Amino acid sequence: MSDHQQQYLHAMGIQSWELVHPERLQGYQPTLAPLDEGCRLLLVCASHPTAAEAILFERVLKSFHLPLSAARHVYPHQLSQLELAGLEWIWFAGCDVAADTSANRLISPALAEIDGHTQHRRDLWQQICSYGAQS
Repeated sequence: MSDHQQQYLHAMGIQSWELVHPERLQGYQPTLAPLDEGCRLLLVCASHPTAAEAILFERVLKSFHLPLSAARHVYPHQLSQLELAGLEWIWFAGCDVAADTSANRLISPALAEIDGHTQHRRDLWQQICSYGAQS
């Protein structure tokens, strides 16, 4: 942005701004942020897990032999900004599936809805087992 444009925004009282839909700009090429090297599972949900939800999350990770340190959380709107190549698992919890990736997908209600709900836990477990049968 030129100095003139910055001065114009400053004069209007705008200190910072964010382009909400950069993909709508002609010729836009996104720069994707890489995931941490140790990230094997990405949890995509609208809220950061609470302490109780984190315990459930860790139990689920243990069921397919992943430590908590190998998982990361992102909000759904952040997903399009990440490079997903090499990711093993992506878990959409209570949000729309909006990623084109070859990673194993888990789709469930929000973590708060799974804890204490036998059918939701069973459905999630069946998804995890279905990937084990494909290996």
